[in-house]
Parts: sequence; C-alpha cells; structure tokens
Amino acid sequence: MSGAAAPAQQMTGSNRYMLLILLVPGLLALMTTFLLPMVWLARASFSTSSMSAFGGGVTLEHYHAALTDPFYWKVAMNTLSLGVTVSFFAVILSYPIALFLTRSTSRWRGVLTALAVAPLLTSAVVRTYGWMVILGDRGVINSTLQSLSLTTDPVRLSNNTFGATVALVEILMPYAILAMLAGFGRLNPQLEEAASMLGASKLRVFWRIILPLSLPGILTGALLVFVLAISAFVTPRLMGGGRVFVLGTEVFQEATVTLNWPLAAALSVVLLALFSSVIVIYQRALRRLEA
Repeated sequence: MSGAAAPAQQMTGSNRYMLLILLVPGLLALMTTFLLPMVWLARASFSTSSMSAFGGGVTLEHYHAALTDPFYWKVAMNTLSLGVTVSFFAVILSYPIALFLTRSTSRWRGVLTALAVAPLLTSAVVRTYGWMVILGDRGVINSTLQSLSLTTDPVRLSNNTFGATVALVEILMPYAILAMLAGFGRLNPQLEEAASMLGASKLRVFWRIILPLSLPGILTGALLVFVLAISAFVTPRLMGGGRVFVLGTEVFQEATVTLNWPLAAALSVVLLALFSSVIVIYQRALRRLEA
C-alpha cells in the first residue's frame, strides 16, 4: 500500500510543479499589464508635483480635493446615475433577445446570435458619430418631425444626458446579450412544460420559473454594462457636447488639458474604488440568489 501511494504522491507533486510553471507566463503578463500600472497610478495620486507622476513628496491633497469638492461629488453622482440608467434600459431591451436566442432551436440560431453581437465589430466612436447624426438638431429624427409639421424648432436630443444615455444603451446592448446568454444555462424547458401541465399561466410560468432562473444572467449583464458605462469617455464626451460631466471625462480633462496628473490619478483611483464596490455588491447579491 505504501509503495503504491508513493508514486501517486510523486505524480501529484509533479502535477503541481507543472501547474505552477504553466501559471508563470499568465502571472507575469497580469503583473506587467495590470498590477504594475495600478501601483504606478496609486503612487502618482500621492505626488506633490502637478506635472510629474513621481516628482516631489507625498500628499493627500488630491484625494482631499476629489472627495470634498462639491463639483466632483456632482460628477460622481452623474456617473452613478448614468451607469444605473444605462444598465437598466440595456438589460430591459436585451433580455427578450437573449431569452429568445437561448430558447431557440432553429438552425438559424447561430446566425441570429452573430447578428445580435455584430455591432461590436464597429468602433464605438463610429457608432457614437452615427447617433450624433440621428439625434442632432438637423438629424434624422428632427428633420422628420419638422417635415411632418409636428415641431417648429429642433428638439434637443443630443448634447445632453439623454443623448449620451441613448447612445450608450445601444452601444452596450451586445455586451448585455452576451453576458445573459452565458448566464441563462439554468433555464430548463422541462420545468416550464411541467408548470404548464399543472395549470400555470404563461405569465405565472415566467414570473415563478423563467425570471428567477435567469436572475444570475441578468445580474451579470447589468454588472458588465454598468462598469462599461461609468468608465465610458468617448460617448459622453461626444454626445454630451461638453455638458455631461462624468469621471471618465474629468480624468481626461485633468490629464490632458490642465495637466494635473496626480489629480487625474486620484480620480482614477476613486473610479476604481467604485468598480470594486459594485463588484462586491454583485457578489453578495449572487450569493443570496445561489442560497
């Protein structure tokens, strides 16, 4: 018995050694592309020099400005509001599509799935400019309204939060669809058939079976869209017309216009902390659903 156990232990040790070797390239890549930049960002946020990330000494002045200035509090609230609104509408609009693709048994299911995520093949910048054409004062919608004599003056659909929200919802919907498709693995048509045979209506089947089983996928899609929305820069910048202030645009402003790199780094750390808080909330909500 002891002789047979020894080779097994040696094999286990060898497997662990090979596993560590296989993990080394990935760990090095993760450290180079994520950990070291995060350390650099954190160090830059404490720098006393406004023109250098590592010049001068260490100070908390930039965090004090980011956490006490009413303007940055308003920017943070705008960012949260935009993220929640975009997540809500993106999930609401993407849920029927993802549910249909999950339940579909057609031979065209693969083609339909590819069409649902095909917008990802186009740059977000190009799609944002497309929405600028559609929602602009002389865009498709306003031109149609005026040609039908429904309005005399252009309706303000762009250069505001509404335009940024509409564009972000459309741009991020494919991500929500993909996330929900991956999270709808628990849906079982046999449960729905059993509930129908027991006399449950379609609405009751959806409310008591389909929706609870699809909640993990909904949460995953909402989390992904929320994170992408609050970190967005191009779409709020272009569709907002300089009137929509979010953390992403303010980081760009401080880093490239005012050249206050430490403050830009501090705002980036605040945004990263916001990411982490949302992920913690998501994990707790997912555990409650699992329970």
